[in-house]
Amino acid sequence: MNARTPHTSVVRRIGIVVAASASALSLTACGVIDGIGGGDSSASPEKGDDITVGLLLPDKDTARFEKFDYPLIKKEVGVLTDGKGKVDYANAEASPDKQSQQFQQMIDKQVDVILVDALDSKAIASDVQKAKDAGIPVIAYDRLAEGPIDAYVSHDNELVGEVQGRSLTQELGSKAASSKVVMMNGDPADPNTARFKKGALDELQGEVNIVKQYDTDKWSPEIAKANMEKAIKSVGLSDIAAVYSANDGMAGAVIDALKEAGAAKIPPVTGQDANLDAVQRIVAGEQFMTVYKPFLTEATNAAKMAVYKVQGRDIEFDALTQDSVDSPTQQNIPAQLVSVIALTKDNIEETVIRDGVYTVKEICTPEYAADCAAIGLK
Repeated sequence: MNARTPHTSVVRRIGIVVAASASALSLTACGVIDGIGGGDSSASPEKGDDITVGLLLPDKDTARFEKFDYPLIKKEVGVLTDGKGKVDYANAEASPDKQSQQFQQMIDKQVDVILVDALDSKAIASDVQKAKDAGIPVIAYDRLAEGPIDAYVSHDNELVGEVQGRSLTQELGSKAASSKVVMMNGDPADPNTARFKKGALDELQGEVNIVKQYDTDKWSPEIAKANMEKAIKSVGLSDIAAVYSANDGMAGAVIDALKEAGAAKIPPVTGQDANLDAVQRIVAGEQFMTVYKPFLTEATNAAKMAVYKVQGRDIEFDALTQDSVDSPTQQNIPAQLVSVIALTKDNIEETVIRDGVYTVKEICTPEYAADCAAIGLK
C-alpha cells in the first residue's frame, strides 16, 4: 500500500479524553454522570430526557438510510431517554435545496440538536451557521458538513477507498499491471467522494492501468450506467479487466451495462454499503465485493453523541469523539471514525448475517438458493 496522506486531517485526541473512555462507562453504571454541565453554550446541561433530535438524511436511493440508519437512531434515542425523546426525521430525496428547506424547518421547530448527512457539504454551511446562531448543536453524520459543526461521526472514508482498491489489485494478481480498469466515482458535491477516490487511487495508481474515470452526479445509477456504456464503447468490452465502483447502487448499474453489452463473464466490480441486492450479486458471482460499514455502530453512536451533547454530558461525549478531523472551514472537529470491512462471498456469514443486518432467508431467496448452497450459506 502506498503511503497515506489523508485529504482530511485525522488525529487522535489525547489527554483527559483517553482517561474518560474507561471512566465514563463506570460512572454511567453508577448513574452519576447525568446532568454534568459542559462548557459549550449551545448545549443545555439542564435538559432532561424530553428532547427532540432532528435527523436529516440525504436520499432514498441508498437503501441503508431508510432501512437501517433512521430506525437505529430512533431506537437508540428512545433507549437513552427512557422513551421520552423523539426523532424528527426528514429525507432530502437527493435534492440539496430540499435539504436546506428541511434544515430551516428543524430550526423553526426549535429541535434540540440536528444530525445531518449533507448532500452538499459546502452549500449547507450557511444552514449550520443558522442553527448555531439559534443555539442548536449540529452533528455531521456520515458526511463531513462545512460550517461550525459540533462533532462528526462516520466511517474512515479514505480507508473505504483503500479497501476497494486493494481488493481489486489482489484479485487481479499478477495481471494487475496490464489490466485496464474503469473508475466510477461518486458525486463530486459529496465530501466523501474525494476521500473514497484518494484512498482507491493510493492502491490503484501504479498498479493497474486506469483507462477511464467518471464522476457521478448525485450517485445516480442511471448516470453510472450511461458512463459505463461509454467506457465499453471506448475501451472495448473484452479489454475491461475490472471496474472500481464507489457504491453498490452504481455497481448494479455497471453490471447491467456489462450484461447488456454481452459480457460472458462479469469482471471484478467493487461496491460500498452492503445493500441487500449487492450481497445477492456477490453470492451469484456478479459483483466481486462491497464495503460493509457497520451501520449499528455508526447510527447508535450518533444518537448517543446527540443526546449527550444536548444533556451536557461532556465526559461521555468526549469518550465517543476521540478522533479529530478538519474541514475547509473548521479545524479539530471532535469525531468518531468507525472502521470498515471488505465483504466478499467468503465472509457474508461473519459480517451482515452475524450483525443482524440480513438473515440467510432474506439473502437466499429462491433465485439465489443454488448460489447460496454453492458457497455454504444456509
